[in-house]
Amino acid sequence: MKILAIDSTANTSTVAVLENDKLLSVYTANIKNTHSETLLPMVKSVLETLKLSIDDIDAFAASQGPGSFTGVRIGIATIKGLAFGKDKRCVGVSTIEALAQNLEGFCGIVCPIMNARRGQVYTGAFLNGKRILDDQCMLLCDLIPMLEAYDEPIYFVGDGYSLIEGMENGKFKHVPEALRYQSAYSVGKIAYEKLQKGEYTTDNDLRVEYLRKPQAEREREERLKNNE
Repeated sequence: MKILAIDSTANTSTVAVLENDKLLSVYTANIKNTHSETLLPMVKSVLETLKLSIDDIDAFAASQGPGSFTGVRIGIATIKGLAFGKDKRCVGVSTIEALAQNLEGFCGIVCPIMNARRGQVYTGAFLNGKRILDDQCMLLCDLIPMLEAYDEPIYFVGDGYSLIEGMENGKFKHVPEALRYQSAYSVGKIAYEKLQKGEYTTDNDLRVEYLRKPQAEREREERLKNNE
């Protein structure tokens, strides 16, 4: 089974092709949000490297959020477009779960954090591979005491890593930069597991998971509340 996976939920654009859970090729660019310009050329490059066409792909996977509202939408729209009319299986993967997959096999707590602004992060947590905190948006100052309550080393990943840099001592352990960013390979591995369990959908039904309303909508609601 060949799986095409992408992630564009933060600054990193990443595309991978897997044969089941084995990586065949991956293309990652850690740049600012230009996903609308970069994703399709990256897909084309990966497929050409492998001498494959889009028709050779058996299933499509994308990070469905949380993350940048624009990035999440672009990623899901790209997969919908590639899979459209092909009657192929599609899988949406939690960005948080995919980030944690980067540190598969690490002992202790793996906690992805994505900067959601205003002191908040999109997060979730896994202890020795088992989830202990569901995906949610919360204040970083509330998250840290929750994690420190466990007598375990803590590994952070994600674009929110910069928020805890300088605190890497005691329970907070250093994570190499190459493992902190989104990886389409991780998305593809989780997608393969879901496919094995029958957890997939169609391109038409693939959906995003924002966890909270877009900033423009929140600001509008705040203005209306203040006017009242």
